[in-house]
Amino acid sequence: MHAGLGHPEVSGNTRHPLAIEARGLVKRFGGTVAVDGVDLAVPEGAIYGILGPNGAGKTTTLRMLLGIIDPDAGLRRVLGHERPHEIARQIGYLPEERGLYPAMKAIEAIAFMGALRGLPLPEGRRRGLELLERHGLGHAAGRQIRHLSKGMAQTVQLLGTLVHRPRLVVLDEPFSGLDALNQGKLEEMIRNLAEAGTTVIFSTHVIAHAERLCQGIAIIAGGKVPFAGPVDEARGRIPPQVRLETRALDGDWRKALPANARQEGHFWHFSLPESGVEPLLRALIEGEAGIVTLSIERAGLHDAFVEIAGEAAAQAMNGPEEEGLR
Repeated sequence: MHAGLGHPEVSGNTRHPLAIEARGLVKRFGGTVAVDGVDLAVPEGAIYGILGPNGAGKTTTLRMLLGIIDPDAGLRRVLGHERPHEIARQIGYLPEERGLYPAMKAIEAIAFMGALRGLPLPEGRRRGLELLERHGLGHAAGRQIRHLSKGMAQTVQLLGTLVHRPRLVVLDEPFSGLDALNQGKLEEMIRNLAEAGTTVIFSTHVIAHAERLCQGIAIIAGGKVPFAGPVDEARGRIPPQVRLETRALDGDWRKALPANARQEGHFWHFSLPESGVEPLLRALIEGEAGIVTLSIERAGLHDAFVEIAGEAAAQAMNGPEEEGLR
């Protein structure tokens, strides 16, 4: 029998209850370590992303958190319970491997999934029809799954994941295989869940979804978590980036540019110096560089991912939805 996890994380002087807390989770399959010491802390009501390339350990981590498989080492607590399977009715889970009975009608599929979480079938049908109509699929309620498009079928399965009104929703690669329109609809659905107080945790290999949606993230690479925390903290690992355009190409003002400045014709790209932009501006003006444009932007989450996990892990994230990384 293991010891408890102790109290929830403390931010400042205010205690924030955690929907998910994990310490040192380890999972081995044969001689392979799939997950090696994962720590997570997901506040209630948050949208939280687990980022990493395929094979990084994301799915294994989610399955350990849900009690589908047990860790070989480490502790976990979900909605205040150390045995997640005992509170399965409070959790909605969409696995990466999608699957509905092709001959089942959409409304029956949703009601059936709700029944697996303890929701009576008549109530599941009533709620299911409401959900279908709310998401523009009321016309498909009586259609068999085999006659639905891939995006429609995936939406039906997602609604079945939500029909019992869980406190925690766990989505494993939910955007995979969806076109841009359906990805946008899913993002809106996730935001609505969080606004209603539901905690949402999802895994993804497309960083843009996490950047648009998440308050917190965990980056997994090679079964380890080199970073877990607020998105702003991850982006803060890299200083703001400066983009400068000058009319002049040479002059004493160039000595004021940081050593990391990269030139592309009349454009210069570099990290904002610790001294700020004011000394640089003075040098540019006094040196008659001829400032055409100057912009300062915070680093994106993709750049932060590269900084934290390495270029190789970022390249491994590439796939059909790679436009999300830009």
